[in-house]
Amino acid sequence: MRDMGGKRRHGHGHGHGHGHGHLVGFGVGGVGHAEHEEKRMEPKKLDMSSMSMDTLPHLTTPLDSITTLDLSNNNLQSIPESIIARLLNVVALDVRSNQLKSLPNSIGCLSKLKVLNVSGNLLQELPVTIEECRALEELNANFNQLTRLPDTLGFELHGLRRLSVNSNKLAYLPSSTSHMTALRALDARLNCLRALPDGLENLGGLEALNVSQNFQYLRELPYGIGLLVSLRELDVSYNSIVALPDSMACLTKLARFSAAGNPLVCPPMDVVEQSLDAMRAYLSARMNGTAKAKKKSWVPKLVKYSTFSAGMMTPGRTKVHGNSTDGLHMSDYRSLDGGGIASPGFLSMLSPRRLFSPRRNSTKH
Repeated sequence: MRDMGGKRRHGHGHGHGHGHGHLVGFGVGGVGHAEHEEKRMEPKKLDMSSMSMDTLPHLTTPLDSITTLDLSNNNLQSIPESIIARLLNVVALDVRSNQLKSLPNSIGCLSKLKVLNVSGNLLQELPVTIEECRALEELNANFNQLTRLPDTLGFELHGLRRLSVNSNKLAYLPSSTSHMTALRALDARLNCLRALPDGLENLGGLEALNVSQNFQYLRELPYGIGLLVSLRELDVSYNSIVALPDSMACLTKLARFSAAGNPLVCPPMDVVEQSLDAMRAYLSARMNGTAKAKKKSWVPKLVKYSTFSAGMMTPGRTKVHGNSTDGLHMSDYRSLDGGGIASPGFLSMLSPRRLFSPRRNSTKH
């Protein structure tokens, strides 16, 4: 065993000369009882990584004093329920690169857990009790055999900022994903995703989204993706996407985008490869339309939504003006067969009221 800096601890009953380690609590010599008790309860970072362990040894360290536990890069096939249940103050738990086929249900007892890394195991599912880890901010479950995530995961993990589930066998993300309103990064590449969840536009703080390499499974992106107002990085490469939603013209903060390896027709790949501005201008022109139509009562509602740029949406323009925040002025309206604005009901998706709606389901178009 060693501290998190890499120094291995020696001795199991008489070594206390390593000064500030105090990691495993193997005896304290002539130290007084009060001092011993104080040191016993000091927050500890316990590193048991890369020790070729098949099972966990007996730990003399008080489990409720451990704040960081690293069990990565071993051969663990299971972790006892009783041990996990007593890690009441653990903030970071790393069990990546083991042979775990399941996680103990008692993981729900870890009410202070903020960072959980279970990547590189043999997990087919996560226990539903993981929803009880309400302090969780980062969940890494890459390189497993996950076929699904708990359906209600997003209803409980309101503070989750990073969700990384790449390199699994997921066909869908749970519908409750749209309730993870603190989410900043979502990585679901290298899965079998058929679609992205409804209500994705509710993730107003999402800055990075990677759904690349779902290959033949992912054929379209939801229209609501254009309402991810904070999105800076988007990777949809190596899927089967033929058309990008016109709403992506509104992603004014987008700085990095990749759609390589898709059979894109709209916009044409040469437009996408030209520049982000060229792509946004193309999609903006499609969204804008040219046919005259009467103004509808629902159009003014969109004016208040600051995501839309006046330069981007004013009829007759095709160039994107990313710095404009004057709102939407749209006197032209037409139905587009290629997936554009088809009806007032369709555009009602873009209402701010919908953005914060708790409804789990939305009409598909």
